[in-house]
Amino acid sequence: MNSIWELDTFYRKRDIIIIGSGFSGLWAAISIKEKYPATSVLIIERSSVPLGASTRNAGFACFGSLTEVIADSQKMGWEKTLKLVKMRFEGLQKIRHYFKSDEIDFELTGGYEILNNEGPLTHIDIINEKLKAITGLDKTYILKQDKIEEFGLGKSEFLIENPCEGSLHSGKLLQKLLEKCHELKIGFLFGTEVRKVEERTDDVTVLLSGDVSVKADKVIYCTNAFTSKFLEKESIIPARGQILLTEPVEGLKIKGTFHYDEGYYYFRNIGNRILLGGGRNQDFETEETTDFETTEFLQNHLENFLRQVILPHKDFKIALRWSGIMAMGSEKVPVVKQVSERQFCAVRLSGMGVALAPKIGEMMAEMI
Repeated sequence: MNSIWELDTFYRKRDIIIIGSGFSGLWAAISIKEKYPATSVLIIERSSVPLGASTRNAGFACFGSLTEVIADSQKMGWEKTLKLVKMRFEGLQKIRHYFKSDEIDFELTGGYEILNNEGPLTHIDIINEKLKAITGLDKTYILKQDKIEEFGLGKSEFLIENPCEGSLHSGKLLQKLLEKCHELKIGFLFGTEVRKVEERTDDVTVLLSGDVSVKADKVIYCTNAFTSKFLEKESIIPARGQILLTEPVEGLKIKGTFHYDEGYYYFRNIGNRILLGGGRNQDFETEETTDFETTEFLQNHLENFLRQVILPHKDFKIALRWSGIMAMGSEKVPVVKQVSERQFCAVRLSGMGVALAPKIGEMMAEMI
């Protein structure tokens, strides 16, 4: 049994409980507290640190590559595509407005996409025209052939530059967001698994591991790829992203964030090291999982990619390997909605959570 001290503090009733302390959970809490300062908010996280995609990604301040925007527009139409691009653009601006660049290692180095066929180039003018209203730039995507040699890239016929994209340190960004939450008097229970959520007419009971429960007026799921445990009806497909990081590479020429093959491969420099991730389109079935593992098949495949495309004629050693779990669905639009009288969700960020979460937090604050 719990003591009176615990029941009156840590496990007391809250106005809002947020499940999940990744980017969307933290931004939602911050947005709610800023809009309604008197609201009591508790964030519950099953791990000892935010896990899932937020601490396990590639640290891209993602705007979206040319071929991704083309594919999205063909799949879901221009209206939804532009809305999503706008959310990412404004989300990145919000991060830069809240935190100094050196606090979160934010670098607006520009993003690049390697292309090996000229098909997408025929779309570039139309897309630049459509994005002008969002980015304020005449050319959001620019062909930059001279940089292929400058970066020492192999197997690259065309290189498209996009000045709106950058990179950051995901861990430092999360730490800053946590500090902001503490400042706003948002409560936390880390290392606490939610077993079940029971909704009644006048409140919601969140049952935790160790036979403890907390009541709230409303519950928000910010559990991304792990949401199907709670909300079976949502179309959420987990997608594991495997990543590797090299030891320092002598004379490394690459600087910026890079996309290849419609964004299925992504790499960047961290100082003079290369971080490379992706390739799940080589083995979709295995990578549709919530297991944080790396596979020999994909890691070998990524090393090969490193050898052929990123660091041809260079020696390298691998320092770290890890994986993160993203959430995909039938389309790229995030699921931000009310699921019942007292339950809401902000999930399925399609690997773009860093940029989308600041805006999703605002949407949630409006919704509740």
